[in-house]
Amino acid sequence: MRTRPAHRTTWTVAVTVALAAGLLISAPGTGRATGTSHVAGPSHTAGTSHIAAPNHTAGSPDPAPASEPGSPKTVSSGWSIPWGLSWLPDGSALLTERDSFKVYTLTQGGTKQQIGEVPNVVTTGGEGGLLSIAVSPSWKSDHYVYVMHTAADGNRVARMTFDGSALSDYKVLVDGIRKNTYHNGGRIKFGPDGYLYATTGDAQSPDLAQDKTSLNGKILRMTPDGMPAPGNPFGSLVYSYGHRNPQGITWDAEGRLWEGELGDSKYDELNLIEPGKNYGWPTCEGGCSTTGMTDPKRQWPVAEASPSAVAYADGAIYMAALRGERLWRIPVAGTSAGTPKAYYTNHYGRLRTVESVPGTKSLWLTTTNADNNGDGEAGSDKVFQIDLT
Repeated sequence: MRTRPAHRTTWTVAVTVALAAGLLISAPGTGRATGTSHVAGPSHTAGTSHIAAPNHTAGSPDPAPASEPGSPKTVSSGWSIPWGLSWLPDGSALLTERDSFKVYTLTQGGTKQQIGEVPNVVTTGGEGGLLSIAVSPSWKSDHYVYVMHTAADGNRVARMTFDGSALSDYKVLVDGIRKNTYHNGGRIKFGPDGYLYATTGDAQSPDLAQDKTSLNGKILRMTPDGMPAPGNPFGSLVYSYGHRNPQGITWDAEGRLWEGELGDSKYDELNLIEPGKNYGWPTCEGGCSTTGMTDPKRQWPVAEASPSAVAYADGAIYMAALRGERLWRIPVAGTSAGTPKAYYTNHYGRLRTVESVPGTKSLWLTTTNADNNGDGEAGSDKVFQIDLT
């Protein structure tokens, strides 16, 4: 099997979240892909894979990002399935481990410290467990951090307090998200509008993705207390639907929401998300001609991608690939996505999470080779820094 909430309290906070700095190139993009880009073998001198002729319909010229990723440098090693990553105001990060349920701080100098474990987490023998983490945009005043994880009764979003040294005060905000061995989604992030977004998988029940009353197969948008955010298209937590197993969301420099999604056996997707839109699953996998369903901006054969996290930096979307074992860079301009290019193919194994480092032209990238689809032992995973030059 390939990789892939009911509501509680009430108050609404609208706070603007600063996006990671980046330049949006003004050249027009190619629009939607109808095929995929293929890459040659890894370049051991430059640490990249150079793209061959892409198999997609020609469009307008590609936007050219201002930079390219350099060779990865190890920030920290000894990890076991580091899944979620979110930045604290001091420039250090919080990271989760999926199967140990532990949360750590990691400084940019590589100092790692456990700050606690998240209670009520269970594994599924596949992809469930402690997944993503998000630091409150008001952390200096409220000390909140948010987690998405699998529990005995399903997947949920919860909030905890982090006082700078330890986690405490676990509180469930959203539950009722069905779980299964696979397809649990699991990425949470605060958007530029100050609301919390969460990706949910179809829990191996594809029809849930088309059911607007279900929380599965969706992107959810909520207040910091877990209530439906104002302006949601259906008056519920649901922001978009028709998703199979989305594990990555990010915003570009103009505040547009992009999503990476694991397909089934044909195509993985990069989607531009708009409220209320239907992204096709299970009727469509990749682009299709069905009325009312929104095509991806780019798609890949599953062997070349199987994407988890996505991040925006310096004019491009970066997409971490699990089965594909590479980092994809997709230049974006406006609503267009240009020709993808692959880096580090088969160099570092399964790539799970990529995030832009605030205030810098660099990325952090994690592996999850110790997961059940990888070939690494416990403690074999790493966190890398990649400078954009």
